[in-house]
Amino acid sequence: MPIDVLNLADKLARFSERWSPRVVAEVNDYQIKLAKFEGTFVWHAHDDTDEAFLVLAGAMRIEFRDRVAHLAEGDLCVVPKGTEHRPSADAECHVLLIEPRGVVNTGDAGVDRRAANDVWV
Repeated sequence: MPIDVLNLADKLARFSERWSPRVVAEVNDYQIKLAKFEGTFVWHAHDDTDEAFLVLAGAMRIEFRDRVAHLAEGDLCVVPKGTEHRPSADAECHVLLIEPRGVVNTGDAGVDRRAANDVWV
């Protein structure tokens, strides 16, 4: 089986949509996704899984009901399952997400910002 080397900057250059994660790899039952954030997303939670955010470029916030986590380039934040949160970024921010295959980006919030799953780049 061939072993691929992925260039994340190249993958990020292939799409422009905000809040629409793209899968770049799978590790067991987890997907490694890239996303571009800008503006404010929706309040939501993932009842069955943690969600990891690693900032590759730019800066973002993850708002919680009782605090705000500020992330800069190179920062990692794991949001525990069942924790209501709302990501936001004042300017375009590039993020690597790690979550199980099939996770819906809007979690428990049934809103228009739901992105299609399993979109590869």
